[in-house]
Amino acid sequence: MPMDILSAPWSWLFIGYLLGSVPFGLVLTRIAGKGDIRSVGSGNIGTTNVLRAGGKGLAAATLLLDVGKGALAVWLGSQHALGGDIMGGMGAFLGHLFPVWLLFKGGKGVATMLGICFALAWQIGLVFALVWLGTAALTRYSSLAGILAGLAAPLVPLLQGRWDAALLLGGMAMLVIAKHEANIGRLRAGTESKIGAKS
Repeated sequence: MPMDILSAPWSWLFIGYLLGSVPFGLVLTRIAGKGDIRSVGSGNIGTTNVLRAGGKGLAAATLLLDVGKGALAVWLGSQHALGGDIMGGMGAFLGHLFPVWLLFKGGKGVATMLGICFALAWQIGLVFALVWLGTAALTRYSSLAGILAGLAAPLVPLLQGRWDAALLLGGMAMLVIAKHEANIGRLRAGTESKIGAKS
């Protein structure tokens, strides 16, 4: 790709989207002979459903790869264009949520958002991770942990004076909530599955 294109921030929205749209949970479970993850448990392609259907090893690999693709998109964008980190992160997140390869039916974005947070600033990633871990430990609800971590993340760049990152993460938090609409309904009804529950 010509260097003048790489120096344009908007090009990283597209490149980030391609990185983010790789459905690692689906790919890994198929390679492992677990079938189509979308027909198991919640039907989601993310870490929590992979844990239910494929076990801890596949879940850990899915988590690392989903985190990694978000972080990579931000880092690559930051190396080539002013604002490329923001565009790359936005693209990776949208790619994970709405991958063209899966007819725009992707994951819920929590792991990819974690990677984006760490790549933007380690303090943002640390707050996200601590809120997720604390909520998950107390409630064992992955969905609630993801929602609260997403809401906490934009507060850090606000305190740092990074309005671009705060707006990006605020938008991501709203999308995370929207993607968890069914989970929120189950949380209210007391029927939401807890971490470690079998499908």
